Amino acid sequence: MSQQNPPIETETCRYGTDAIARAADLIRAGDPVAIATETVYGLAGDATSDSAVARIYAAKGRPSFNPLIVHVSTLEAAAVVAELSPVALALADAFWPGPLTMVLPLAPGSPVAPLVTAGLPTVAVRMPAHPAMRALLEAADRPLAAPSANASGSISPTTAAHVAASLNGRIPLVVDSGPTARGIESTIIAVGDEGIRLLRPGPISPDEIAEVAGRPVIASGSDRIEAPGQLASHYAPSRPLRLEATERRDGEWLIGFGAILGDATLSASGDLVEAAARLFAALHEADASGRAAIAVAPVPDEGLGLAINDRLHRAAAPRD
Repeated sequence: MSQQNPPIETETCRYGTDAIARAADLIRAGDPVAIATETVYGLAGDATSDSAVARIYAAKGRPSFNPLIVHVSTLEAAAVVAELSPVALALADAFWPGPLTMVLPLAPGSPVAPLVTAGLPTVAVRMPAHPAMRALLEAADRPLAAPSANASGSISPTTAAHVAASLNGRIPLVVDSGPTARGIESTIIAVGDEGIRLLRPGPISPDEIAEVAGRPVIASGSDRIEAPGQLASHYAPSRPLRLEATERRDGEWLIGFGAILGDATLSASGDLVEAAARLFAALHEADASGRAAIAVAPVPDEGLGLAINDRLHRAAAPRD
């Protein structure tokens, strides 16, 4: 059986030194907190911890493991997370801090957890301008993953009251700094050798970006998931993947869950938060095992199990 977390008391604190200190303590303990950016309120968690990121997904009830945006407070911190090309540096100089997110190659040794990137070799990075989020980044002293602070599928929150109405009982703290200034999520672009592609429109226009970059911004032209706000893609291992496996077949690496242990397990105790945190690492381990195929034990289709199964079904789908 999966373990369900009981409702928790959600506290709302007015933005200030004490609230930021409390929020930073919770972040370091692996818990998500809601805090404003200049776009919408974000549900911030430690971007270097798979288990902390799994708690973000659990709180949101997110239906699939889409990549999350990593927030940093300085250019130096961004360079630890992602590779910054000359074009990316020019755009950062023009638009950071601000509502521009860039999808870039992961830096060698990047500390970002695989669950943040959905197992991809790229990472979405933004330097926010809002003083509350910047204060939390500095106090927590680590990059923060922060999707919008609302239950998945509901309207993005622009006030603390919106957050409380959506996530009450799911998160420990909301830092209230009043309404957000922009009210719409950041512009997301992919910056690569092939040019600049628009992945999600937002407050900064393609024309503004093109003027700084000295090259046009083109439509994505891809159905790959590279950032939040996109629809379809998956992390697919290089070996065939069999689901709902209760035992190992010849030549398979079995990823267990609950009573089915296998060669490795998502969670021996049946904890869906632990399973979500382990998912991408377990798939990478299986892919590198040298076995001819991969099998995964049944995961309950409830709570975070819905997201785990969504990702597994995409990974197991036939490929052209």
